[in-house]
Amino acid sequence: QLLHFLGQLLGIAIRADVPLPLDLLPSFWKTLVGEPLDPDQDLQEADILTYNYVKKFESINDESELEALCAEIASQHLATESPEGPKPCCRFTYLTMTGEEVELCSRGRHIPVAWENKDIYAAAIRSLRLLELQNMECVTAVRAGLGSIIPLQLLTTLSPLEMELRTCGLPYINLEFLKAHTMYQVGLMETDQHIELFWGALEMFTQEELCKFIKFACNQERIPFTCPCKDGGPDTAHVPPYPMKIAPPDGTAGPPDSRYIRVETCMFMIKLPQYSSLETMLEKLRCAIHYREDPLSG
Repeated sequence: QLLHFLGQLLGIAIRADVPLPLDLLPSFWKTLVGEPLDPDQDLQEADILTYNYVKKFESINDESELEALCAEIASQHLATESPEGPKPCCRFTYLTMTGEEVELCSRGRHIPVAWENKDIYAAAIRSLRLLELQNMECVTAVRAGLGSIIPLQLLTTLSPLEMELRTCGLPYINLEFLKAHTMYQVGLMETDQHIELFWGALEMFTQEELCKFIKFACNQERIPFTCPCKDGGPDTAHVPPYPMKIAPPDGTAGPPDSRYIRVETCMFMIKLPQYSSLETMLEKLRCAIHYREDPLSG
């Protein structure tokens, strides 16, 4: 049921153009759209320890290397080692992603890894992990939830990367794209001094700070990376929350440098005082994005 619900969330994100802040493995998106996994690349991205383990067995050149590797691996799992006991060796077993030891073949616990079967052993571990990554039972549940929101035929037209971008957007902020999709209201212009200071300050922000700014301005973790309009003009169609709007602050109380930035998140609107310097702009912006996380800040 939870996986079905996850699929529904993915579908809603696509339909509403509200990206979900999820960082999922590429293998998930490949399986979701029906693309086969890459035995090398996907294993390396998902489980670097298993990938390195398999590569060690695949790169062995002689039996002495194999014996030394098996002894090293087996000794890591033995609390004590008796000199009179048999030489430690690997068996046809491996740990699943959940930590359960399973046999890689029938009676695998009783089959030692030898020079003749080392490649079969490495291939069996790789197959085990790839089957776990595909996990068709779980993916079927996600697809069922997704199909209750959008037509599943859509998946056949998208690559794994396109599906990820449509669902989760980009994990970083493209400042030039945001600037091209910004409107200036109540007589403000892009060439106004405090507007130029505003963009100059954002250009000095780290990606972490830019993401916090977006959260402050429109209460979304991520924003769409595309928009139907090409230039972001006022008469073209936009995908919400675009366009970002910059307007003067409410009222005229006090000098601009003593005032704080306010936003209307539902409209993606920044109410920006006419700060006199870049230093003041940076200070007020950082104050806004950091104090929004303080439950006592109001």
